[in-house]
Amino acid sequence: MDSITNPYSPGAGSTPPELAGRDALREQLRIAIARIRQGRPAKSVLLVGLRGVGKTVLLEQIRRDAEASGIYTVRMEAPENKSLPALLAPQLRQVLLRLSREHAAIETAKRALRALAGFARGLKLRYKDIEVGLDYEPEAGLADNGDLELDLGSLLEQVAMAAAAGQTAVVVFIDELQYVKEEQLAALISALHRCAQNALPITVVGAGLPQLRGMAGKAKSYAERLFDFPMIGALNDTEAERAIVKPARDEGVDYAREAVTAIIAKTKGYPYFLQEWGKHAWDTADRSPITEADVEAASVAAIAALDESFFRVRFDRLTPTEKTYLRAMSDIGSGPHRSGDIAERLRRSVSSLGPVRSALIVKGMIWSPNHGDTAFTVPLFDEFMIRIMPGNEWET
Repeated sequence: MDSITNPYSPGAGSTPPELAGRDALREQLRIAIARIRQGRPAKSVLLVGLRGVGKTVLLEQIRRDAEASGIYTVRMEAPENKSLPALLAPQLRQVLLRLSREHAAIETAKRALRALAGFARGLKLRYKDIEVGLDYEPEAGLADNGDLELDLGSLLEQVAMAAAAGQTAVVVFIDELQYVKEEQLAALISALHRCAQNALPITVVGAGLPQLRGMAGKAKSYAERLFDFPMIGALNDTEAERAIVKPARDEGVDYAREAVTAIIAKTKGYPYFLQEWGKHAWDTADRSPITEADVEAASVAAIAALDESFFRVRFDRLTPTEKTYLRAMSDIGSGPHRSGDIAERLRRSVSSLGPVRSALIVKGMIWSPNHGDTAFTVPLFDEFMIRIMPGNEWET
């Protein structure tokens, strides 16, 4: 069929044609943000889940929903090598400049910009990557102590007061939050707590890998009372069918029932994989309806595409020792696995493999669902490891 009209969109953060299975969560966030705008209590939200479940897509859709209702938003992704203050400062400046054009918020926004200037100057020596234009001179004693926890709390208070004056709210959207260092995450949680105590209209909607829940709790013990942590997972069969069938039907193309069943079985309902299989099934089929034979033929291309992009980009970041560890995990199944079972498969002690396991957690390749357990953060990665490292040469 015509590849130009192919409706599917596999890609990092690409919005699928049908955002199936996420309506309830979008409504939950809509209500929370509306309550915060009115000065009513509502928790900040951190979306957690494996790779490929659509956290980034969902985060962006919630941001668009908020903007459409008059909320001021900022959107950022936390890389592994940049500080949280460096990420926040330029984004908050943009919000404050917008608020300063609102007549009712002019003075409070200007004061918040002075707080931002003090924040940037006070922390520049500690976080050398802070780069932000300073529109006003700092106000002495306002967010300029050089202590991240104190200053971030003061800064967010001033930003929130400007939003309140403009009868709106500010929502900070942060993706890949698991890469924020513990002390910086603690400062963010503390600042949000301070604003929540004063019913100020500012909140965070973040997203990250499953270990984010434990990281937040470790950073600040009260994090579980400040945040909701909805788990974003694979779609159920009904939702997965909708994600596959509706985009094609909108283009006048149908699926045979067996074809839909085959795609759901091969993808296990993970949204990114559904898009990949849908794309290749469309390109493979000659006509409507798309058949099970079309899906089987398309699977070769879909797996090859995943191996060369989605999986390979993560594999290439690994050291030889880390690759061997993950290959051993794959050899004993999809997991989760006890650390002792992985060590036994490698004929090593658990303690000797501790640094490797820790490094893989930092790289976002594995996580610990329970104490002593280890699981992949990337769905179907166990199958990829067997394909990329076949046989038993990896054991030598």
